[in-house]
Amino acid sequence: MKKLVSVLMAGTMALSLAACGSGKDNANTFTFANELDIKNLDSSDADDGMSFNAMHAVIDGLMDVDKDGKVTYGIAKEHTVSEDGLTHTFVLRDAKWSNGDPVRAQDFVYAWQRILKKSGNYAYMMGSDGAHLVGADELMAKNEAGSELTQEDLDTLGAKAVDDQTLVVSLTSPVSYFEELMTFPCYFPQNEKFTEEQGQNYGKSADAILSNGSFVMESWEPGSKAVFTKNEDYWDADSVKLDKLVMNLVQEPTVAAQNFDSGNNDYAPIDSDLVDKYKDNDAFWNVKSGFLFYVMPNLQNTDLQNQNLRKALSLAIDREDFAQNVLKDGSVEANGFVPEDLSKGPNGEDFREDAKDFTTYDVNAAQEALNQALQELGKSEVTLRLLYGTDESPMDTMATYLQNAFTKLDGLNIEMVATTKQDRIYNKEANGDFDLACTRWGPDYGDPTTYLYLMKTGNNNNYGKWSNEQYDALLNQINTELDVQKRWDLMLQAEELAMNDYANIPVFQKGNTALLNPKVKDLVNQQVGTPFTFKYVYKEG
Repeated sequence: MKKLVSVLMAGTMALSLAACGSGKDNANTFTFANELDIKNLDSSDADDGMSFNAMHAVIDGLMDVDKDGKVTYGIAKEHTVSEDGLTHTFVLRDAKWSNGDPVRAQDFVYAWQRILKKSGNYAYMMGSDGAHLVGADELMAKNEAGSELTQEDLDTLGAKAVDDQTLVVSLTSPVSYFEELMTFPCYFPQNEKFTEEQGQNYGKSADAILSNGSFVMESWEPGSKAVFTKNEDYWDADSVKLDKLVMNLVQEPTVAAQNFDSGNNDYAPIDSDLVDKYKDNDAFWNVKSGFLFYVMPNLQNTDLQNQNLRKALSLAIDREDFAQNVLKDGSVEANGFVPEDLSKGPNGEDFREDAKDFTTYDVNAAQEALNQALQELGKSEVTLRLLYGTDESPMDTMATYLQNAFTKLDGLNIEMVATTKQDRIYNKEANGDFDLACTRWGPDYGDPTTYLYLMKTGNNNNYGKWSNEQYDALLNQINTELDVQKRWDLMLQAEELAMNDYANIPVFQKGNTALLNPKVKDLVNQQVGTPFTFKYVYKEG
């Protein structure tokens, strides 16, 4: 049966806002500023929003999003699903890479195999924590055991190129949001010959990436600027109105706002320090994002294995005050681990509406829980290191607020450990060198499991090492449950179990604030997956 589902992508909106600002640039150039750099454009490695923005500008996946943020066809022109939901067949349209090669079904097979072979950051998205591809879990297990994957091993993956334009994907369990998954960058194709020629340099410079999407990367100065030009050979070139897309990189908010005011940025993110200055300006843009900021306790620390200590930490945080009076950017307090506006259940209710509230502020109860913890630990005080990245705003603001909140409790000492995002994740968290980590997660797809999987035993992002057999069993049931109401109820149970044990301590759901040029229309921003889509952007006048 032919199937094209407009999956709910919560928080998605086409931005058509009035603002004041840039007017100096050519009408067919859009200049986008960001605090962060592009890590790279290699879909087997990149795992950050800015890299996703750049990657999506140059590469189309099987599925894409339209100007309203709804799932539509990309490189695929047809998608059929077997009655049991386990076999997906995609027929590809005639599309070309920027070197003239046709985009083939094998390009998807190669890219998906490559992410598993490299044990890339999003390899888990191929298995039961994501797309449920046949063979993916077994390949990851073999990799983790230290065995190098052979081509024979990789060919067991449930992705086969029947011919150049037909891709057949086999799953272990039905995935209701499969089309939405296919818009996510880790499922993007790669041209095998070109990728192999580039080797370790693939995706790390403008010359080391091919395009099959809206734009071609013309130049990239890391830490400064990336320039993209319209791909005239793009299969949907008529939808692309811009001649040029410019990304100004590593611009801290004050500088980005100054450049906006002077007409050198069309889009400029601002932080809480600038909200009061611009909140009444027509340029001010504010929307809730899908990013959940939370504290991850390291349960390899024997003190933090004490539930009362983790409970004390959670009770000590005045989340409402922090979101409304410190951040002031549309952020809201987090009442659970699954954010608002992510997914609706069978009854049409948002997950957070159906779920319980698991966070509250009560400093007296926090002190009581800490006193109980100290008694159980046989200690008069506990010292914990609080890890955070200074280059991932507002993580430093959150860390300072938490330090002040935690040290109000008698018997709790906090040592601040400041570093970069890359060091936080790939060095200190990966090696267990932390007690408490200020971290965040953005949804890869519009289903609660994109958050719930983070607390599963063995999940690559479960650096805190919380483990619970009952929780794992619930996730296994969720993976195979076909009844949508039963599956929904199981997800509610899973969140409740984890939150009652303080597996992680949610703090707030991030709001995004920025300034936007009045002439800009159809900049697609979405809460799920790739943050921005530039394909449809144009300027009036």
